[in-house]
Amino acid sequence: MQPIIQIQGVGKTYDSGFSALKSIDLEIRRGEIFALLGPNGAGKTTLISIICGIVNASAGRVLADGMDIVQDYRQARSLIGLVPQELTTDAFETVWDTVSFSRGLFGKPADPAYIEKVLRQLSLWDKRNAKMLALSGGMKRRVMIAKALSHEPSILFLDEPTAGVDVELRRDMWEMVRGLRENGVTVILTTHYIEEAEEMADRIGVINRGELILVEEKEMLMQQLGQKQLYLMLQTPLDALPASLGQYNLSLNDEGTQLTYTFDAHHETSGIAELLRSLSELGIDLKDLQSKQSSLEEIFVSLVHRPEESA
Repeated sequence: MQPIIQIQGVGKTYDSGFSALKSIDLEIRRGEIFALLGPNGAGKTTLISIICGIVNASAGRVLADGMDIVQDYRQARSLIGLVPQELTTDAFETVWDTVSFSRGLFGKPADPAYIEKVLRQLSLWDKRNAKMLALSGGMKRRVMIAKALSHEPSILFLDEPTAGVDVELRRDMWEMVRGLRENGVTVILTTHYIEEAEEMADRIGVINRGELILVEEKEMLMQQLGQKQLYLMLQTPLDALPASLGQYNLSLNDEGTQLTYTFDAHHETSGIAELLRSLSELGIDLKDLQSKQSSLEEIFVSLVHRPEESA
C-alpha cells in the first residue's frame, strides 16, 4: 500500500543561515498514528508547516496521497487538517459558525449533519451556540480540532495538541484521536510529552536539531532499547569486578558499593538466578537489590543527548 505521506529529502535553511531541517526522509502509513517526538526547537513544527504548505522547503518534496504539495497545492491541502499550537479563533463567533466557516474555506458545500457529527464526537454539541471567548482553554482546543476536521480530511496533523491541557482532558483527547484513527483518519502528532507518544502512537520518529535520528514501531523501540537494570548493593565494597563475572553485562560504580546488571526484559531468561549464584560462590554478599525498567523517556533522552560540538 502506498504511504499516505512521502517526505523526500526535505530541508529548510533560513536567510540567516540557520538550518532548521536537514534532508528529512520519511513515509507515513495510511491509517496510523505517528508521533514525532523531539525537544522544543528540534524542527517538529517546521516540518509540519512544510507538509501543510505554510512554509516553503529549501530542498526536497512532499507527496500527500501521491500529490505534490507544491505542484498540486489545492488538491493536496484539501486532504490535510491541521491543529496548530496557537488557539487562534474569532472570539465573538459561535462554535457552530467557527467550524462551519472553516469548512467553507475549503470549498466544501454546507453539511449541517456532518458538522453536528464532528461536534458530538468532540463533546462540543452542548457548546455549539456558545461564543469562543466563553470557552475554557481545553474546549477551545477541541474547537480547533473540529475546525481541522470540518472539510473531512484524510490526514490530521496535531501540533502539540495537549500543551497546557490538564491531565484528565489530555486522556479524553487521546481517546478521541484513537477514534479518529478508527474512522480511517491518519494522525500525525508532534509532542514533547513522552507519555503521549508512549500511550497513543503506532510508530515514533525522534527529531533533534533538524535531523530525523530514528523512526521505529513503538513496541519494537521498547524491545530494542527498553532494557532492564538490576541494582545490587554490596555489603562490602569491591576494588574491581571479578574476572569470573565477565560473562554478565555488569558494571561497578566508582565507590565499589553497587553492581548494575543490564538485561533484556523481553528475553525468555534474565540470567538473574545464575548471576546471584555466581555472586554467592564468590562470597559477595548483598545488602539490597532493586530493578528498574527503562522508560521511553530514558530512551528519548539517550537518543537526543549529545555533547555540544566544539566551536
